[in-house]
Amino acid sequence: MENKSVISTFVSILVLVVLALFVIKYFNISYPVAVTTSQRSNELSVVGEGKVEAVPDTASIQVGITVNNKETAAAAQKEIATINNRIIEAMGKLGIPKKNISTTSYSVYPNYSYENNQNLINGYNGNASVRIKTDNVSLASQVVETATSVGANEIHGTTFEINKPEKYREEARNKAIENAKEQAEKLARSLGIRLGKIVNIVESVPGNGPIVYDQMRAEGYGGGGAPAFEPGTQTITSTVTLYFEKR
Repeated sequence: MENKSVISTFVSILVLVVLALFVIKYFNISYPVAVTTSQRSNELSVVGEGKVEAVPDTASIQVGITVNNKETAAAAQKEIATINNRIIEAMGKLGIPKKNISTTSYSVYPNYSYENNQNLINGYNGNASVRIKTDNVSLASQVVETATSVGANEIHGTTFEINKPEKYREEARNKAIENAKEQAEKLARSLGIRLGKIVNIVESVPGNGPIVYDQMRAEGYGGGGAPAFEPGTQTITSTVTLYFEKR
């Protein structure tokens, strides 16, 4: 008797799924749509998606300072510090405050040569990376050109991102909710059921990463100035699942 009940339940679920797929195809209902029939057979769950195109409002430029073959570690440190200070001063003239400039890596290390069966120090190398952040994305190219003109000899990358993406996520979420409601209404009409109140909502926000430009060496500019950087747009998306009571 119990086996017949299980089989009957399985057949009912299978029929409902087939019917739902037919209705989705026939009435051109947007995918994805989900019908909850297992533990909560009195609920209908529908997935909606919302998208918003946003222009990045923040640029981060990573520049590098490399010095080679200095007689002492102190000499390598001094040259790095000198160039670093020039960069800070030059950025200030562009309107970028010191708080938006940070050293992200720093190292000084010896060069060795092998002579008379032993390793001998024959100089010191050093490098540092400096991150420059600006809320004026149009300055990105000028930041690169200015930094290299005062001694930076590597560009580790330029990143464009949205400083406060939450306002765009809210807009995307609202669009996703409206999309899910529209799909639910279409599906309810097609299946001949009535929808009750929304009893639950689940949101999924995919990662929306920054736009990154590849690293390059400053020497590659050949005196022609830094390349133009375009921030483009980023797509902020939200996917929600709405759970409706079925009447």
